[in-house]
Amino acid sequence: MAVPTLEEKPCTELKAYPVTVVPCSEVNASPLDSAPEVPPKKGRGNPLFAKRNKVLAIATAAILFLGGGSIGAIQWLAYLSAHQETDDAYVTGHLHQISSRIDGTVEQVLIDDNQHVKEGQVIAVLDPRDYQVKVNQAKAALDSAKRQANSAFTSINLASTTAQGNELTANGAVEDARASIAKAEAAVQESLAQVEHSKDDLVGKQAEMERAKLDYQRFDDLAKDEAVSQQQADNAKRDFIVAEKARDMAQKQITQANAQYLQALETVKKTKAQLIQTQGQVKLAKASQVQTEVNSKNYDVANAAIEEATAKLQEAELNLSYTTIVAPTTGRIGKKSVEVGQHVQPGQPLVTLVSDDLWVVANFKETQLEKMRPHQEVELKVDSFPGHVFKGTVDSVAPGSGSSFAVLPSDNATGNFTKIVQRVPVKVVFDKASLGMYSDLLVPGMSVIVEVQVQNHKKA
Repeated sequence: MAVPTLEEKPCTELKAYPVTVVPCSEVNASPLDSAPEVPPKKGRGNPLFAKRNKVLAIATAAILFLGGGSIGAIQWLAYLSAHQETDDAYVTGHLHQISSRIDGTVEQVLIDDNQHVKEGQVIAVLDPRDYQVKVNQAKAALDSAKRQANSAFTSINLASTTAQGNELTANGAVEDARASIAKAEAAVQESLAQVEHSKDDLVGKQAEMERAKLDYQRFDDLAKDEAVSQQQADNAKRDFIVAEKARDMAQKQITQANAQYLQALETVKKTKAQLIQTQGQVKLAKASQVQTEVNSKNYDVANAAIEEATAKLQEAELNLSYTTIVAPTTGRIGKKSVEVGQHVQPGQPLVTLVSDDLWVVANFKETQLEKMRPHQEVELKVDSFPGHVFKGTVDSVAPGSGSSFAVLPSDNATGNFTKIVQRVPVKVVFDKASLGMYSDLLVPGMSVIVEVQVQNHKKA
């Protein structure tokens, strides 16, 4: 191995960092050796330092990005666990189908499409003349029944006066009726027993009337809340009226029994008077008493005719009032199908009234209902008003899924089964303060995005 000469000895030269060892001859042979040597840069000007800073900056950014993403993901998961959202929701409300209760011809229409009306406001008027004629006829029938009752009452007074005269005439035959006194006294006892029996019957009829009255009051209150049908309430009212009439009849039976008791007492007196009067005078006195009873029956029939005529008059007046059709509640006219001159029938829809009381039906997946409870706060975004967020609260959750109330519900007991997440309707009511100027702009059918805050439970 050749030993390098002194000129070929390797020498070190800091041409750049890191240190490079080269032969001195190569260094001396380079034309750049004539330039002055440049010492390596120190501090921020050093390329290694810049590279280290770049790597450090990238690592720091990565750590911050990963840390911030984790925090954001945690916050997002926390937000999702505290909120449930669905866009399967819509605005709804009460739609009242207003119809006529009688047949007739429309004389006036006092509303127009989309008009806002108040409860009791007149919507349409039917021609009232035919029903006014029936009212007049009912009034005339009632007046006639009252005159017949007055005539029957006058006949009773006349017959009673005649009977008293015949009784005075028969007083001369009292001594001839001594043999009949015992029989007449037995009749008195029998009449007295009948009076007691009639009183007991009255107690039963009174109790039955009180029970029917309570039933009628309960059914009437339930009918006002639409918990039972009006027909059930009317049947309860009819039962109450029938029980009341039975009570009245029992009272009349007591009166009749008392009259019979008094009559039996008078018979005793008449039988005693038979000693003086002739048999013919006694028969005449009895005939006069029978006539009084007949006249009393005629008077009762006349009173019943008065009650019947009064009921017919009330019915005619009620039908006359039905010629004026009014709004059952406050709201807006949604559909008008009635015009002047149109002949309408009972139950025929004339106007659809949308009440001002609106709410939202949100169909949530069954997997979203675990923490959902009434009175929880809700944010509502109506598609028609994207710039406004409405507030509301959960009112209630439906007692079944939407498919449970379908006309043709699915039957999972046959064929192959595929599990499908069901949706359950949830009723959400608006916060009145958040409606603002939009209260008159919301209409049933509008699409809504519903977001329920399920962790902050607002107590009622």
